[in-house]
Amino acid sequence: MIKIDADSAMPLHAQIAEAIQLEIARGTMRTGQRLPTVRQLSVDLAVNSNTVARVYQELERLGIVETRRGQGTFVALRPPDGSVRQKHLERLCAEFVANCAEQGYSLRDVRRSISRLGKGK
Repeated sequence: MIKIDADSAMPLHAQIAEAIQLEIARGTMRTGQRLPTVRQLSVDLAVNSNTVARVYQELERLGIVETRRGQGTFVALRPPDGSVRQKHLERLCAEFVANCAEQGYSLRDVRRSISRLGKGK
């Protein structure tokens, strides 16, 4: 369920943290659901276990997950906010606009085109 891109400029730990938060925001990972163990996720993603442990610690510090001694790490018992999802969308849009600019299109061109697409639905 979690995928990382080794060629991305985004650090692996940030990709993993964002992927987990997006899964929670999408509802794929639900409140109270147990996350894979650090060892299991590090094997699945072929990354160092210290990287996954760092992600889990950061997510716990943010209140997104909680660790229960002897049981594992779980999605925190609070509803996730949409900020992670919004940040992801903004990053996708920024990449799209940058790609368009490289092709010689202005932001105005992009807006017009998107507006036309929206009217077609």
